[in-house]
Amino acid sequence: MNLLMTVGGALILMIAGDLLVRGAIGLSLKFGLSATLISLTVVALGTSAPELVISIEAALGGSPDIAIGNVVGSNIANVLLIVGVPAIIMAMNVEGHEMRRNFVLMMLATALFCGFALTGGIGRLAGITMLAALVAMIAYSYVKSDPNITPDELDGADGSAPGWKIGAWLAVGVVGLPIGAHFLIEGARGIALTFGLSEAAIGLTVVALGTSLPELAASTAAAFRGRADVALGNVLGSNMLNLLVVVGATAVIAPLEVAAGFRSVDIPIMVVVSLLLAPFLIWQVKLGRRAGTAFLLMYAGYAVFALGNAGA
Repeated sequence: MNLLMTVGGALILMIAGDLLVRGAIGLSLKFGLSATLISLTVVALGTSAPELVISIEAALGGSPDIAIGNVVGSNIANVLLIVGVPAIIMAMNVEGHEMRRNFVLMMLATALFCGFALTGGIGRLAGITMLAALVAMIAYSYVKSDPNITPDELDGADGSAPGWKIGAWLAVGVVGLPIGAHFLIEGARGIALTFGLSEAAIGLTVVALGTSLPELAASTAAAFRGRADVALGNVLGSNMLNLLVVVGATAVIAPLEVAAGFRSVDIPIMVVVSLLLAPFLIWQVKLGRRAGTAFLLMYAGYAVFALGNAGA
């Protein structure tokens, strides 16, 4: 039953998140917002909605380890798994200043998160600071972004959809996210109790992987279309939003305690894993099947390690 709740919750989250993004894009296009602004805000925030709902519910339910583990584990999975799978499907060459700029922004968000987390707790003032930093980063990216991107280049863009359909997408997404989050958290807790695993271990692996399914689907689809910029841009944006929006908003609602195990092991691993993207994004080294395979093997090794040692 616990496994069924966990898998079912993850599927509900994936479907609800996709519908929420589709509805938000359609609504934004009907109001005449630019494609760039939609990409930086509506789409990015929509794909991070599962992590946000999971972390808030976990924090309010007295499970900060699941909330923090969800974010840290998702960022590790985004690099090693969600970059690794597309790289195996199709070797990727990444060019352009925008990708390098976004990588730097992601690392700045990582540094800000670490600065607060390593103190042992993330309070409301820290959460507000992280949200303010996100607004500044989005504004900077918008000013520097390419104005030639058209709405047709956005995945799922459909400004011609009737209003009732857009409303239905939004309604199902808004209702489905908290339902999926509830089932996933309760199932994950049950698995932890059954197998004697810590909530930190479950947050870093099962919950993190479940909330990363939308990013995995999007990046894999982009790789099949030969869009390395989309595949990697999805990861950079998701990681930045996980750290600043998910942690920031959760901390404002319910201040988070960061366990010693996260501070000494998992957060440093997240930083190192994030830096693994530097050769491919800064120096434009080709991201091919060998690198993708190495990423997947590292993720498998980390998952085994996390399940055996997290929460100590």
